[in-house]
Amino acid sequence: MPERTVVIGSQLGLHARPATLFVQAVNETGLPVMISREGHKAVDARSVLAVMAMGAGHGETITLTCDEAGADQALDGLVEMLGKELDPK
Repeated sequence: MPERTVVIGSQLGLHARPATLFVQAVNETGLPVMISREGHKAVDARSVLAVMAMGAGHGETITLTCDEAGADQALDGLVEMLGKELDPK
């Protein structure tokens, strides 16, 4: 199963705006991506509520997984996105 890890780049973590942008990107892939952080159960990355409820903060490492065709390319793009600041000032 393709898997990627990334350190959250947004200064405020995956709160409302960054989580919404991330979930939109996941949904654009059309793939069932799962997201998790250490010590927590993986959740559906297509759900903004599930992603926000994870409580992933700046500098925390999260893991993305997907077991579908085309997952490698999609996960690479999502990892690149999460490593950046998604909440411009």
